[in-house]
Amino acid sequence: MPTVKRQLTPVPFADVTFDDAFWAPRLEANRRVTLPHIYQQLEATGRISAFDLNFQRAVPSPTVLIFGDSDPAKWLEAASYSLATHPDPVLAAQVDYVADKIIHAQQSDGYLNTHFTVAQPEMRWRNLRDWHEMYCAGHLMEGAVAHYQTTGERKLLDALARYADHIDATFGREPGKKRGYCGHPEIELALVKLYHATNNPRYLKLASYFIDERGTQPSYYDIEARARGDDPSRYWARTYEYCQAHVPVREQTKVVGHAVRAMYLFSAVADLAHENDDPTLLETCERLWHNLVTRRMYLTGGIGPSGFNEGFTRDYDLPDETAYAETCATIGLIMWNHRLLQFSGESRYADVIERGLYNGFLSSVSL
Repeated sequence: MPTVKRQLTPVPFADVTFDDAFWAPRLEANRRVTLPHIYQQLEATGRISAFDLNFQRAVPSPTVLIFGDSDPAKWLEAASYSLATHPDPVLAAQVDYVADKIIHAQQSDGYLNTHFTVAQPEMRWRNLRDWHEMYCAGHLMEGAVAHYQTTGERKLLDALARYADHIDATFGREPGKKRGYCGHPEIELALVKLYHATNNPRYLKLASYFIDERGTQPSYYDIEARARGDDPSRYWARTYEYCQAHVPVREQTKVVGHAVRAMYLFSAVADLAHENDDPTLLETCERLWHNLVTRRMYLTGGIGPSGFNEGFTRDYDLPDETAYAETCATIGLIMWNHRLLQFSGESRYADVIERGLYNGFLSSVSL
């Protein structure tokens, strides 16, 4: 069986300096303006104070609040990256403050989600299809890894490792565990990062389980829907393509469903192709990549033309006026191609990265 290990290793971002007239000013604007502005918004909207676990929240909650924990997590990751190259005592203090808030909210069993701890504790892990528990967990893990890599402190990393231990004890194929996986892929790639930060192979095994279990029959989403009294035939998206669970990932032939979810999932598939030396996963990536770039991608690197599912429709359906083409999806496209580039160094992957960076991504970055 041929090896599919990566042949190239990225240069650590902290070892790269931009002093040009194009990217350097944008990076400086991100450090000086965007990161502080996002922090102010997180405070103003209660995203950070939610970790105090003393809020009042109506049930059912607005969907955005169900995945509200992911917003401080993403900011923490971005701020940690910034501190790695540009030390800033004010930003460092804010990062430490947010990290302590997150740790404070962790439950004795390792669980860590503000909404389901306070507002709906009885619904914990009962709707993986629609709610974002594992998605939030994944972003918290990524934030913890970035925090550890920048500061050398293990407090947040250890907390999120405990959460990963809780998830590992809850989900899997072993007797007594749930056979579930998240409706919004993200935790899979985060677990690979957590594995590298902790050297704990259980996290890699858990990521592999989530990839392999997704889309198997009978559908876990049907099972859990009936268990909570819902009729799975009334699912608003009509098909589990939306959450990348219509068929097992190795059987996918076209890029379908929600665009961001697809890119996060395929990024993890590429990671695990390398980690597990699995040619079937790399073949899946290459098959889906070809479908995407030849039939389902805009000239700008935008992907996902439809606002209905924030994602894909059919081959060559690439309207201009109604294009959804979410920035998050282009970022995911860049992440996926960055991983694929490392296997062989083929320029076609670098071309997609460049196309996305200078168009679909750059258009959302304020001067």
